[in-house]
Amino acid sequence: MSTILLYAMFVVYVIAGVGLVIYGFSCYYSIYLFLKNSRKTRLSDRKAILKYYREHSIADLPQVTTQLPIFNEANCVERLLEAVCAIDYPKDKHEIQVLDDSTDECYEVTKKKVAELAARGYDIKLIHRTNRKDFKAGALKEGMAVAKGEFLAIFDADFVPEKDFLLKTVPYLVMDPQVGLVQGRWGHLNRTESGLTLAQSIGIDGHFVVEQSARSWGKLFMNFNGTAGVWRKAAIYGGGGWEGDTLTEDMDLSYRSQLAGWKMKFVFDVIVPAELPNDINAFKAQQFRWAKGSIQTAIKILPKVLRSKVPLRVKIGAILHTTHYSIHPCMLFTALCAWPLLAFFEPVGHLPTWAYTVGFAFIFLAAIAPSVLYFVAQRCSGYTGWKIRLLSLPILMALGVGIAVSNSRAVFAAVLGTKGSFVRTPKNGGAKKKAKSHYAQKFPWMALIELLVGVYCIFGLLEYINASKYIIGPFLALYAIGFLSVSVLSFMHYISNIFEVRKAIKCSECVEEQATN
Repeated sequence: MSTILLYAMFVVYVIAGVGLVIYGFSCYYSIYLFLKNSRKTRLSDRKAILKYYREHSIADLPQVTTQLPIFNEANCVERLLEAVCAIDYPKDKHEIQVLDDSTDECYEVTKKKVAELAARGYDIKLIHRTNRKDFKAGALKEGMAVAKGEFLAIFDADFVPEKDFLLKTVPYLVMDPQVGLVQGRWGHLNRTESGLTLAQSIGIDGHFVVEQSARSWGKLFMNFNGTAGVWRKAAIYGGGGWEGDTLTEDMDLSYRSQLAGWKMKFVFDVIVPAELPNDINAFKAQQFRWAKGSIQTAIKILPKVLRSKVPLRVKIGAILHTTHYSIHPCMLFTALCAWPLLAFFEPVGHLPTWAYTVGFAFIFLAAIAPSVLYFVAQRCSGYTGWKIRLLSLPILMALGVGIAVSNSRAVFAAVLGTKGSFVRTPKNGGAKKKAKSHYAQKFPWMALIELLVGVYCIFGLLEYINASKYIIGPFLALYAIGFLSVSVLSFMHYISNIFEVRKAIKCSECVEEQATN
């Protein structure tokens, strides 16, 4: 290996390492904001709701339109529609729009269910598009144009809102005309289904319990999470409306609305259960979409943020927030460039002990920061059994590392301007009989690369052990475990899905044959 290439890889390694340290220490700032404001804000929110209902009756509540964007979700749609219709809100003030862009059997399932619920007296309408322009953003925009409500609640297909969701969120919009969005917290329907879903639940709790709370309560820019929230229609128009030029239209609109002067409110105690993907390839597809969309939004929005008159700390928070998925290329680069680092141990051997100590301390504190955040989130989540759940943290760590290849590809695609299309995340919906299209997946080619990177990390680890250099070793071990685990699981779930598809086709043929006979 040439000296120039060696030095180039070392520089890349250092830059990636500094990036990981920065993102790691941002976790501590989020924890600080959360702990500082949690008790006061949650108590204030509860008092505000009680005061509202002391001064107003249910009849005073405003008109609300609930929008349900659906795309090929036959397994979930009936559960969603039943839950939304069961929401405790005056029927004459609750319009329900089912925005179904489905191209498979889901449309017929939705159409039948909507007709049934309409016959039961609910104000529910089906809006079906065939062009899918701008994907989810386009569906929401088309529905909003004919929505009767001044407030718009939005739920994805895999969510099951509680009956009191609107009663606990709409008053905040009524009480403060500057609030453009009220975001609820995601819960989990199938947390204990598998190690994969358990690990995901801890990661999501970290985002909602600590990070969203910190951004909202710390007066930083926060984002709508695409579901389980209520928008003020004026705030959507004020931010420029729904736009489909990113895969995270929710984050995009949130930032544009906040730059226009609207406030976003996160309500910690309003929890909306949702189904977690129980298939690693579905999870990776979901993360790919979020990663690519976040970077697309960063490229689009950050210049406006930096030119705005918001405080410097808000600008820094926005940069770290929208570019958060950059940690995955940083992980991948540190994994690939670790071997050349061996050549630089001797040249820096003359550095004083304190320099090594300070450097290692920074790296160690940054490395454990996400785990500290997840610990705080579980401790403060209000859920029982949090100590037992923390035992699955190693699974989450391996999962976070293992998807670095896929998410790095998403980041690079966003930077290069590759458009792509919206890919839904398939869910079971608790249904025993799965939809025909549910398990159709492409061969996981990225898993081959993850496998190769995992093997590469093992050889790198052995080289470090052979050279008696142990500082980088634990990180390479984690990288190897993460990449290999995600790779193997990707192939296992792909094979399992092949059998599910064959089973679904066989069952469908049997039903058709019986109907014919």
